[in-house]
Amino acid sequence: MKPSINEAELVREIYFKTTRSSGKGGQHVNKVATRAEAYLDIPGSACFDPGEKELLLEKLTGRINRDGVLQVSSEAGRSQFLNKEDAVEKMLRMIRAALTPVKPRKATKPSRASKEKRLRDKSAQSRKKALRRTAPLNAETGD
Repeated sequence: MKPSINEAELVREIYFKTTRSSGKGGQHVNKVATRAEAYLDIPGSACFDPGEKELLLEKLTGRINRDGVLQVSSEAGRSQFLNKEDAVEKMLRMIRAALTPVKPRKATKPSRASKEKRLRDKSAQSRKKALRRTAPLNAETGD
């Protein structure tokens, strides 16, 4: 099941801050603030229900500050407009991924072939190690 978030409404809640970029652009980089930082206040957002907010705060902890604001930046392009669009797209991708439920793993048994391969590999490894020993072990004494 896909998360049903209203992306148009969500984009309206995002606010931006622009700074000078360190990316490509030569002299242009030194004069124009092209780096775009996008912010979204998750606790104050009207687009998510309380369960979704909790899930976002849990899954995106590395990107969220202590006030619960999600921060994404972009300085890939040479224009502020393109970087804002890129930051919004990154943010939406992260939110979609965080809200998509994890598909539960179905437990399965190992196949007969995989069991046999494991035992073959194990005995081959044992033979290889036995050949490296200086003196072969005496089976009666254990030396």
